[in-house]
Amino acid sequence: MIRLAMTTAAETFERVREPLAERGIAVDHVQAKERALRVSGGDPTDEFAGFDAGFVYPSRLMEGAVVDRRLSVPWVNGREAVLTSRNKAGVLAALDEAGVPTPRTTVVSNPVDEAVVTEAVAPFDYPVVVKPNSATRGVGVATAADLDSLLGVVDYLNLVHDYRATGDKSYLIQEFLPEARDYRAMVVDGAYAGAVERRLSPDAVEAGRWKHNVHRGATATGVDLPERARTLAERAAAVLDIDYLGVDILASDGRLVVNETNARPTIDAATKYEPGFYDRLAALVERTAKEG
Repeated sequence: MIRLAMTTAAETFERVREPLAERGIAVDHVQAKERALRVSGGDPTDEFAGFDAGFVYPSRLMEGAVVDRRLSVPWVNGREAVLTSRNKAGVLAALDEAGVPTPRTTVVSNPVDEAVVTEAVAPFDYPVVVKPNSATRGVGVATAADLDSLLGVVDYLNLVHDYRATGDKSYLIQEFLPEARDYRAMVVDGAYAGAVERRLSPDAVEAGRWKHNVHRGATATGVDLPERARTLAERAAAVLDIDYLGVDILASDGRLVVNETNARPTIDAATKYEPGFYDRLAALVERTAKEG
């Protein structure tokens, strides 16, 4: 039996443990953050011993380097995959170059003066979306209805980016797609494996909310994506060369665009994916363990 070290959140761990065990993969959780980690010295036969593969590289790269060394296993989505997907601007640039449709986007690298921001937003129609380049779960994402409100958001980002510890000092200005439907498609080892639509409640919409992140109150419902959207998700994963990928697709006025990707996507209930989802996932883990 293959032994898999899983560093993702508890909800994903609990969901995958039994289905993967039925397919010959024993899953154990390895805590990679919010703890103390031995860096050197001590007994090498510890909680990190005896694993065959990891899933997926820890989100905090500093701690991840230690966990990676201690585990010494190949990863389903290693450090490079996580770094690639985390860079929203880099992802969109790669997809655009490959002909994959994306929202109109400009990246701004701070510090810049107001003239640069004004020029950058000139090709867009308001409202626009402003988002940190490497944040997740919708953190820091806002809309701006005009230049004054945009510059107000930028002032806040300038304040945050002024701290020396802030590694990524870039942000995106992006076209706003009104009333867009928001899908998260899963691609496993190059093939579409299911999708959910993330929806806000009518009350939330009435209150003016628009971000569809599940961590911010949206619900995820399993959907049967049309072939065009499935192909789009697979193309995105192929361009980025990431084996296990969540691909966020927006549908608006007949357009389908890849908005973001996630190399550490939360796994939802099995009923929301294709019947072969866990077979594909288990095969990917097995191949990763053998190739390592």
